[in-house]
Amino acid sequence: MKIKGIKKVTGEISVPGDKSISHRAIIFGSISKGETIVNNILLSEDTLNTIQCFMEMGIEFDIDEKNNRVKIMGKGLGGLREPKKPLDCGNSGTTMRLLSGLLVGQKFKSLLIGDDSLSNRPMDRIIVPLAKMGGNIKGVQNKYPPLEIGPSEQLNGIIYELPVASAQVKSAILLASIYSKGESVIIEKKTTRDHTERMLDFFREKEFHGRRVYVPGDVSSAAYFIVAASIIKDSRIVLKDVGVNQTRTGIIDVLKEMGANIEIKNVRMVNNEPMGDIYVSYAPLKGIRVDESLTGRLIDEIPILAVAAAFAEGTTTIRGAEELKFKESNRIESIAKELRKMSVDIVPLPDGLIIKGENKLTPARVNTHKDHRIAMALSIAAMAIEGESEILDSHWVNISYPNFYDII
Repeated sequence: MKIKGIKKVTGEISVPGDKSISHRAIIFGSISKGETIVNNILLSEDTLNTIQCFMEMGIEFDIDEKNNRVKIMGKGLGGLREPKKPLDCGNSGTTMRLLSGLLVGQKFKSLLIGDDSLSNRPMDRIIVPLAKMGGNIKGVQNKYPPLEIGPSEQLNGIIYELPVASAQVKSAILLASIYSKGESVIIEKKTTRDHTERMLDFFREKEFHGRRVYVPGDVSSAAYFIVAASIIKDSRIVLKDVGVNQTRTGIIDVLKEMGANIEIKNVRMVNNEPMGDIYVSYAPLKGIRVDESLTGRLIDEIPILAVAAAFAEGTTTIRGAEELKFKESNRIESIAKELRKMSVDIVPLPDGLIIKGENKLTPARVNTHKDHRIAMALSIAAMAIEGESEILDSHWVNISYPNFYDII
C-alpha cells in the first residue's frame, strides 16, 4: 500500500465494532439457550475464526456481512458437541485463550491450533491457572500451541493473582469458573479491560438465554484516526458510536495529557457497555511519561501512541509494557525499527519505548511484521509526512479492520 501525505483530515467516521466485545458476544451467545442477535459485529479474520470454531462444535450462525449482523442459535451451557477436527484459531490469541477457558469445562476432547505466529505465543499464562482449577490442558513444552484439552473430573474455583496484566487470562479463568464448583477470585495489579465481566452479567441476567447485543465501535480502531486528527494541522473529525469503557480509554486520557483536543459527547449505555461520540481537532502535542499504571488500559494503542509522540514537542517515555513483546509481533521492536526508517528518534526498552519528538519525518518503505496494529500505525504516520511511503504486507489490517484503507 502506497500512502501520500495529506493536508488535513476532516469528516465523520464510523469505526468497526469492537473486536474484544465481538469475540465475547459470539462466545456467550453460543453457550446461551436460544437466539442471540449481534448487531454491528466486527466480521474480521479473528472473529470469523471464533465463529468457525463454534460451528465445528455444532452452533448454527446466520451471518449477514452486508449489515454486520450475526444471528446465533445457542444451545446452552452444556450444548456444545465434540469437534470432529482441530479448532483453528488462525492468528487470534483471544480466540485461543478464551476458548481454552471455556473448553476445560466441557465433557469432550478438543485440540486448539493456530498459524505460525500464534503457535509461538505463550500459553502457559492460561495453562497454569486452568490446570490449578483441575482443568485437563496441555501444550507443547506446556507453554505453546497446539493445546490439547480433555474432560476434567472436577473444576474448582481458584484464588489467582494475575502475573501479567492480561484480560485474556482473566477471561479464560472467568469462563472456566462458569463450569467450576465454588467461588473464584481473580486479583489484578493493573486494570485490564472488563468486557467479559460486563457481558457475563448481561447474559446471566436472563440465566444464559439469548439476548440482543449491539457492539460499540472499537476505540482501538478509532485511536488511529484520533491521532491522525491530532497531528495533522487543520484537521477536525467526529467518530460516532464508539465504546468509551474506562478500561479502554487510556489512549484518550494520555493524548489529552499530551495536549490533544478531544471531547466525548452523547454517552449512553448499551448492553452494559458505555458508548459515545468522540470529537477531535488538531492541537500541538507535548511529550509525557506513561507509566505502568496506565499501560494496561492502552496496551493495544501503544504503536499509534508512538506515532503521536514522534510529532510531539519533547520526549515521551512509555514503561510497563512488557506484554507488547507477546502480541502478533514484538511490538516494542517492530514499531521502533520501522519508525526509525521514517527518521524518528526512538529507542526500545525491555518494557517500553523512549521517543524524542519534533522529528522531521521522511517517507519510507516500511514493514508491518505481519501485525495489523503496526500496519495501521505506520499508515497514519505516512499520512502525516510530506511525500509517499509504502507499507509492505498491508493486508494484515484485515485481522481487525478490513476496510481501514477504504476509510483513509
